[in-house]
This record gives sequence, structure tokens and C-alpha cells, in this order.
Amino acid sequence: MPLFAIVAIDRPGRLDRRRATRDKHLAHLKTLGDRLRIAGPFTAEDGTPCGSMLVIEADDLDAAEALAAADPYFAAGVFESVTVRPWKNVVGSGIAALQLP
Repeated sequence: MPLFAIVAIDRPGRLDRRRATRDKHLAHLKTLGDRLRIAGPFTAEDGTPCGSMLVIEADDLDAAEALAAADPYFAAGVFESVTVRPWKNVVGSGIAALQLP
């Protein structure tokens, strides 16, 4: 199955909304099961989350975009922009066992 990178940049001033939606976001990620290869936040220099990056398996670009749009962060207006692009793993094995908090 093809891989897709989802890169989402937070809208400024939405950290409280991100924090309030985090549990729903993590629950959404768990529903992806083995399709989720890697996920985590972008951070500012002080460690504050300011975006998200995921690599997922999906049938095609439309399916990957639908998964990105289903993220509770998207629905809550946390993201300023979301880009979904086909991605190919060339080097590295990724994370063998994803553990969500």
C-alpha cells in the first residue's frame, strides 16, 4: 500500500485548542492501526507543539486526504495548513512498534 506524509502547521494562538483536543486526536490515531507508520508534533525551540507530521498507508491520495481531514485537530481549527503528499521510505526502518500515550 502506498505511503503518504501529512504535514500540518498549527494556526498561531491555537495551543489551548490543541491541548483541549489532544485526547480525541490520539484516539483518532489509534483507529488507524497498522496504517499509521509514524506520527508526532513539530515543536518550537522551547518544545511547544506547533504542528504535526504523520506517515500513513492509504489506497490513494484521496483516501490519505480523507484521513487527514478526519483528524480532530483539523475539525477543531488547530491547523493553519495541511499538506498530503505521496512519500517513499528509502532509508531507515521507521518505528517497529508505535506506542501512543
